[in-house]
Amino acid sequence: MAHHKAALKHIRQTRKRRDRNRNAKSRARSAVKLVASAIEAGDKGKALTALREAESVLSSTAGKGILPRRRVARKTSRLAKKVASLG
Repeated sequence: MAHHKAALKHIRQTRKRRDRNRNAKSRARSAVKLVASAIEAGDKGKALTALREAESVLSSTAGKGILPRRRVARKTSRLAKKVASLG
């Protein structure tokens, strides 16, 4: 365990950041899963609304530097392509 005040503060900050990042990643994964389940069900309307929400969550996560921008762009693009292919 750290003994200096600055080191203790750093531990608190790291813990807070880790929790925030975990929460954001979890939200992003859940949003993507919602789109995937709508695609699997074949419900285009539900998939479109879920895609819009997922796109928003993913881009905000990328903007905060939690997920890489290119990975988010790739994931969004692939989801959009799958939603567009629904009849």
